[in-house]
Amino acid sequence: MFKIALLGAGRIGKIHAANAVAHPGLTLSYVVDPVAASAQALAAETGATVAALETVLADPEVAGVIVASSTDAHLDHCLAAAAAGKAIFCEKPLDMDLARARAAAGQLKDARLFLGFNRRFDPSFQALKARLADGAVGALETLQITSNDPAPPPVAYVKVSGGLFKDMAIHDFDMARWLLGEEPSEVFAWGSCLVDPAIGEAGDIDTARTMLRTASGKLCVIANSRRSGFGYDQRIEAYGSAGMVRADNVTESTVQVWREDGAAVDRFQNFFLDRYAAAYRAEMAHFADILAGKAKPAIGYTDGVAALALAEAAGESLKTGSPVSL
Repeated sequence: MFKIALLGAGRIGKIHAANAVAHPGLTLSYVVDPVAASAQALAAETGATVAALETVLADPEVAGVIVASSTDAHLDHCLAAAAAGKAIFCEKPLDMDLARARAAAGQLKDARLFLGFNRRFDPSFQALKARLADGAVGALETLQITSNDPAPPPVAYVKVSGGLFKDMAIHDFDMARWLLGEEPSEVFAWGSCLVDPAIGEAGDIDTARTMLRTASGKLCVIANSRRSGFGYDQRIEAYGSAGMVRADNVTESTVQVWREDGAAVDRFQNFFLDRYAAAYRAEMAHFADILAGKAKPAIGYTDGVAALALAEAAGESLKTGSPVSL
């Protein structure tokens, strides 16, 4: 049993806490959060102890930490945990500023740092990746990644999120790198505020189309919107020289109603915590394997920086109206 600590008792922290408690190889020993009531409530649910960060990092029995704190604290918490010799499972993004993230290479590049790009652990997306790897559709040529939220988040969240590219599309930038098998060398992005005027007033966009091109000419189009109108819309289509492989949306059940006017299926899952529940569990199992020495981080510091670089390039392209070379 490896003792771990959770930094951040918010929405995603609660998911990680539940998965850590459920894993037979992990013990959630501490919860750290600046909001005392949140920390105490989650500690009571999980049997953990509320503690200060300094206490956690000084405890030699703590093997690893889960960084689920506010986004602007991710990098600082990772640096502190790495300095204390702890293994780290950090939620995306690594930081909001690419220069700061790159400056941390000396401390984090060789650390046991696992970045929480959970979609790589989704069973459907892993199956799609396997089909590409075994040549089921020939050589990959183009990708279409669709990621639309059911409804926009509160504007208060938007203001501190880092913006659509760093908060939302960064998942898709990581997926593109993972599936393309080579780094994008050029980025072009269009964006608009079509869903909620308040998001535009906050200085962000809520709708975007981003194109990535690799040095070999592979193309990827990423479609993002803060509102689908029909549920959590998560699809990937990969086109190869011999066909196409697709991962589609997940419905709330497999029930279908067939009538004279056609067939109707159940609704799409409407929340990312439901859609990616299996992926979050798999992430925690992977972190346990890292702690046990059975695995190296599947997604590390370099991946976090690369995804952030694509997000910043998309933001620059949006401002200038021109492609950005990487």
